[in-house]
Amino acid sequence: MTYYFYILYSEKTDRYYVGSCQDLKDRLSRHNAGYSKSTKAGAPWVLKYTETFDMRSAATNREAEIKKKKSRKYIEQLISSVA
Repeated sequence: MTYYFYILYSEKTDRYYVGSCQDLKDRLSRHNAGYSKSTKAGAPWVLKYTETFDMRSAATNREAEIKKKKSRKYIEQLISSVA
């Protein structure tokens, strides 16, 4: 199975959201439909960055690593590295 680490951006709130999941398309649609309290106000969200992993633990570890940095600058550098 494939698991994803992802970064979303909301132009409405000018914020990034970092997460991980197994079904990226479904997860993005759920964020945009308001199913998640933490992202409801920011819809519509745009997918800006993804990484794929073979194990769920690797994806969640990557998510935790990025969240721990608490750095918008780091997230923007990560996104621009693939643009």
